[in-house]
Amino acid sequence: MKQRNEGTALDIPSIDQLKAEAGRSKYKKRFRHAVRNTIFTLITVSAAAVLIAVLFLPVLRIYGTSMDPTLEEGNIVISVKGSDFETGEIVAFYYNNKILVKRVIAHAGDWVDIDEDGNVYVNQKKLDEPYVSDLAFGDCDIELPYQVPESRLFVMGDHRSVSVDSRNTSVGCVAEEQIVGKIVFCVWPFSDFGKVG
Repeated sequence: MKQRNEGTALDIPSIDQLKAEAGRSKYKKRFRHAVRNTIFTLITVSAAAVLIAVLFLPVLRIYGTSMDPTLEEGNIVISVKGSDFETGEIVAFYYNNKILVKRVIAHAGDWVDIDEDGNVYVNQKKLDEPYVSDLAFGDCDIELPYQVPESRLFVMGDHRSVSVDSRNTSVGCVAEEQIVGKIVFCVWPFSDFGKVG
């Protein structure tokens, strides 16, 4: 008795088809490897950027007008961590879950006095303040002359008539541990791009 083979004929791929399939398979592996490496690199670079920004170069956005005309609302600035701050430098510091930006006027032990026209004196010497466009006595409820306490900085905004700063007991002098850093560079908007002074 004869058996009949009713199966279908097999399509056997040619050598060229096998080579093409092997090439596609290698390409897929290389592509997946490249994507995985790219994602890993992006995550690593992002984590490093965040770490640097938080620990060494905090990036801050300016809100309010207390530092006009030096810094305007909406400016994005870079600050540098540090502990030595010179008179006239701009610092950012924590205050009631916010970050304020003001200018260093005096250090621990210095005597600060302000006349009714808004002229500031440190240790009986009038400060030269070219960054202030409009002097004002401002919101001052401290007894003048005022001696800056130990480990603190006396700070004031450049827009003296609106700034609430060390002249007012609600803010007071800034403790060293409150300081985020010194404002050194403005990165936005591009029209203000450059060193902050």
